[in-house]
Amino acid sequence: MSERKPDNAVVKYFRATWAEIRRVHWPTMKESWSMTKIVLVVTVLMAIFLGILDFFFGWMLGGVISGNILFIILGIVVVGALLGAAYWISQGHEG
Repeated sequence: MSERKPDNAVVKYFRATWAEIRRVHWPTMKESWSMTKIVLVVTVLMAIFLGILDFFFGWMLGGVISGNILFIILGIVVVGALLGAAYWISQGHEG
């Protein structure tokens, strides 16, 4: 009677990986397109949002650099609001 020799680590890894892949619920084509559309919409909206923020902060920084007192005050207010929001969130009040 011959004993089976134990699998090495690489063989165990691939067997475990194959067993895990068989248990995966693969999305249908309809589900895939639905999720893809969601990702694209969120990506475009975030690009627009970040573009607006970039424009606003660039405009504000240009005013601060030029020495315009209104922009300096606006900059201080915005930085204070951001710091206050960060503190508020850090205290667990995000919702």
